Amino acid sequence: MKAVVYTRYGTPDVLRIEEVTKPTPVDNEVLIKVHAASINAADWHIMTADIFLARLAMGLLKPKNPLLGGDVAGVVEAVGKDVTQFRPGDAVYGDVLGARHGSFAEYVCAPENILVRKPAQLSFEEAAAVPLAGITALQGLRDKGGIQPGHKVLIQGASGGVGTYAVQLARHFGAEVTAVCSTKNLDMVRSLGADHVVDYTREDVTRSGQHFDLILGINGYHHILDYRRILNPNGKYVMVGGTAAQFFQALLLGPWVSKLGSRKMVVLSAKSNQQDLAFLTELLEAGQIAPVIDTCYPLSEVVAAFRYFGDTHPKGKVVITVAPEHA
Repeated sequence: MKAVVYTRYGTPDVLRIEEVTKPTPVDNEVLIKVHAASINAADWHIMTADIFLARLAMGLLKPKNPLLGGDVAGVVEAVGKDVTQFRPGDAVYGDVLGARHGSFAEYVCAPENILVRKPAQLSFEEAAAVPLAGITALQGLRDKGGIQPGHKVLIQGASGGVGTYAVQLARHFGAEVTAVCSTKNLDMVRSLGADHVVDYTREDVTRSGQHFDLILGINGYHHILDYRRILNPNGKYVMVGGTAAQFFQALLLGPWVSKLGSRKMVVLSAKSNQQDLAFLTELLEAGQIAPVIDTCYPLSEVVAAFRYFGDTHPKGKVVITVAPEHA
């Protein structure tokens, strides 16, 4: 089968499409014929190893696993002997980032307990745009953030993959949402349900005099102490993304800042699971949330897709079509 392979860390130029052995599912796994996958910041960090400590898990000098990709949507082709939830022909989706193989390939194996059935009304491309970004937004708001109805929530970086879900989910949980994005994305973010939108090219939300019960930091250039200043008492800042410098800043200063008072600052490491994906599936089927896709690339143009992801600020998700639905 064809798969995206990388044998060293670096820019998108390290990616190659090669013929590799088609995987075989073990007892608790299903073999998925991949229709679509999507790019996440996690894929970028894994490819570039720009957060150096990640090399301890991925491989110090070169990748231990040369196959890339987490989000997947496709059709079950075969199942292991212990699989009970799925059978060949089922359309499924999920995040296989921790599995043995990557999703930027024609086939991938995944444990059955990280997958759910694809909502019928979603295309494979739309389904592939959901898992990691949607679960990250959900766990950041609900689990780490403790979001409650009536909370004033700030979403810094509201127009990207995680941000577009965060706006919709925060509204679902009954919060008052302030979303920060660039000028070109204001209307889109407003259409997702944001109560207030802030154009970061024209206004610094940390100096606006507003205060929030929960700040979800997905992207942004502010110092962690700037966010602390605009938190209400007992408020929380949850970092879910950003640069390596921002990550270490939050990791090192967050616990210290949290001890100084009632305001808490934490870093989220999202973990995909079937229960959270099933929760998102219910919302998708009810039309309460929807994926936002910037653009789709065929598998043959995966290098261009990663360049686009890294060089721009995509509006929602960048998706890789592996097998068109009519194929």
